[in-house]
Amino acid sequence: MQLFPIRQVRQAFAGATSWVSRTKSNIPQGLRLPALIATSASVVLLPTAMLAGQATAASSAPDQIQFQLQPNPAIVNCLAKYPGDPNRQPEADVTVTRGELNDRLNVRLRNIKPNLQFDLFTVQRSLLESDGTKDPNFHGFGMAWYQSDLEANGAGGGSATINTILLDQIFGFDPDVNLPPTNTFHVGFWFNNPNDAAACGFDPNKPTPFNGEHKAGPLAMISLPDADTNLGPLCTNPDTSTTPAGCNP
Repeated sequence: MQLFPIRQVRQAFAGATSWVSRTKSNIPQGLRLPALIATSASVVLLPTAMLAGQATAASSAPDQIQFQLQPNPAIVNCLAKYPGDPNRQPEADVTVTRGELNDRLNVRLRNIKPNLQFDLFTVQRSLLESDGTKDPNFHGFGMAWYQSDLEANGAGGGSATINTILLDQIFGFDPDVNLPPTNTFHVGFWFNNPNDAAACGFDPNKPTPFNGEHKAGPLAMISLPDADTNLGPLCTNPDTSTTPAGCNP
């Protein structure tokens, strides 16, 4: 949370408006309206001026976003309910809604191999480029936060919902290793059982750390970076005045 975070800007203006309305309803007889307006303005203008910059940011940051995760090309046939069918590829639709204290993320699965189990993370970097192809310069997912378990049901669908800080402000840091605040603007999920991806060439004897036991399988699906800013979709208010682009919190 910052001094005047975006999610509280609307509350501040709503509170100021409510105060003016209540005051007007209690005008003493004989008090001229201009005097009330002047008095109200002196109270309202102070927080308004302080919040002016944040109000601009709030107006440009959406309250809800939607995006899709894309399959890891190397293991898509182990993920798909209908392997090789281009019309029924694995799908994961993500909706994130901005809240007052935290945000809500919902992910819904379709056309997934029944009964697979996954682990959902937010991460610093994506394996994929903006067009869904593997990034040839990929050198790791960077900072990662374990967010939720996720399971496909018997029909190949499934869903999970989390409530936490997500839009524009999700980050981690560790002063013990001199890691500065680092955003995790990408969303992805990993096979919980390494053996579920063995048929696609993954070595179960070399698991990844992406589950509670730190013995997970490979990445299953992940979000794509923006073509212009290279930021993940959880950044809704990019700052393009810097190189590389940052995110306005």
